Amino acid sequence: MRRFAFAALALLMLPPALAQTPHPDLAEADITTLQQQLRRGSTSSVALTQGYLDRIAAIDDAGPRLDAVIELNPDALADAKKLDEERKTGKLRGPLHGIPVLLKDNIDALPMVNSAGSLALASHRPKTDAFLVQRLRDAGAVILGKTNLSEWANFRSTRSSSGWSSRGGQTRNPYALDRSPCGSSAGTGSAIAAGLAVVGIGTETDGSIICPSAVAGLVGLKPTVGLVSRSGIIPISASQDTAGPMTRSVRDAAILLSAISARDADDQADALPGRPTTSPDYIKALRHGALKGARVGVLRDAEGKQPAVDTAYTRALAALKAQGATLVNVDIATAGQWDADEYSVLLYEFKDGLNRYLAASDAPVSSLAGLIDWNLANAYEAMPWFGQEIFEAAQAKGPLTEREYLEAKKKIRRLAGADGIDAVLKKHKLDALVAPAMSPAWLIDPINGDHFTFAGYGTAAVAGTPSLTVPMGDAQGLPLGIVFMGPAWSEARLLGFGYAFEQATKARKPPPFAPTVTPTNAR
Repeated sequence: MRRFAFAALALLMLPPALAQTPHPDLAEADITTLQQQLRRGSTSSVALTQGYLDRIAAIDDAGPRLDAVIELNPDALADAKKLDEERKTGKLRGPLHGIPVLLKDNIDALPMVNSAGSLALASHRPKTDAFLVQRLRDAGAVILGKTNLSEWANFRSTRSSSGWSSRGGQTRNPYALDRSPCGSSAGTGSAIAAGLAVVGIGTETDGSIICPSAVAGLVGLKPTVGLVSRSGIIPISASQDTAGPMTRSVRDAAILLSAISARDADDQADALPGRPTTSPDYIKALRHGALKGARVGVLRDAEGKQPAVDTAYTRALAALKAQGATLVNVDIATAGQWDADEYSVLLYEFKDGLNRYLAASDAPVSSLAGLIDWNLANAYEAMPWFGQEIFEAAQAKGPLTEREYLEAKKKIRRLAGADGIDAVLKKHKLDALVAPAMSPAWLIDPINGDHFTFAGYGTAAVAGTPSLTVPMGDAQGLPLGIVFMGPAWSEARLLGFGYAFEQATKARKPPPFAPTVTPTNAR
């Protein structure tokens, strides 16, 4: 177990130069380049796996001390060796063969603990892999380990600090160590930005992939709910939960999505209409000219709230236009009207889904009520900074047959979907919408909790439709993302748009592991 004292933030020292960290060539390595090296024999899966383990030891455990990785897979090197042996015999499973991947610590993956960052589940070892983990293994990925997260995926307290968990401590942002990594997929975001693995998997209910990806200079894809299985993932919401890729490039996101997207008979997702009968080729969708002729709706609600974001967004829109897109200013008339009802739906679904997961997996605590009691009995360790008001509010809810739940669920999907994103797309004959993904990363504050100023991804989260964030610039060195949103099952199109934008702008910069933000005009 690793802990982080918030008081130590003021004592942070500059980290070693990046060139002095182990295997600097792996820091920004992508899947395609590594596969070329694997084919030539200039590296091996064992060497890659050991290289990333060395980087985790140097950067995450020592050095800048990101506390992004909460647990390592003890079988990682043995698994890599088997995949190298398969390669020697001519058996190749695909583009992920031999590639190290990190998973958020709310996903079942043998033989590791699955805890949602909670000390209450620190001994919880699931009996089987999650469906998506089995998909990754079948594709040849090496499961390197698990990443820290905002405890219970940021669904325990209204004053929580993103990236903090009682089991893993406080994850820090590699761009400025005193800044929030956002959440709840904080560890995955910081780890992939810092080059602690090639790619990672996060999960989202409302922003938990998009936000940490945006503030860590990553590409993050929240798929249509139901495209990626949720079986074996500690849940919040059956209506909105999904796993998705967090990567340093759009191409890597497409490769990873290709591996994990599949129908799962055990996942009872409320599937949106129009799912393709066959999986699209996400990699073929990556074209430099993908934006030519596209009609893109421009959401401007976030403008005027942060000058650096406005500047970056203006440049991003100019890049879209230069790539041949037609830009149309639009707004979502129903925006924000679903907030109270969404929260109610999440409370109902969290209680129901968590109770089901805990009971089915023989977890050491078998119910939400039991977790509340455990936290109270272990408050010194479990709740040193904030409480469990959300837990208590969820426990007070009844079953999913209650009228309040059924009406709220129907209402929010309509407001965000049919009357929201779908209505705007149809009215203006648009292919996608864009908005600034997120405000810049804020200072970590365990006393008051998170305090970001805006987010542009909420409509797609509530509607259950896909969203993709891509780096678009920075605010005094803090990364900023632009989010592309589209109708259900439009991941291939969004990836194509994101790829064309990424290749035209090349906005991503590697993290400096700075102790804090230093104004660029400082003298």
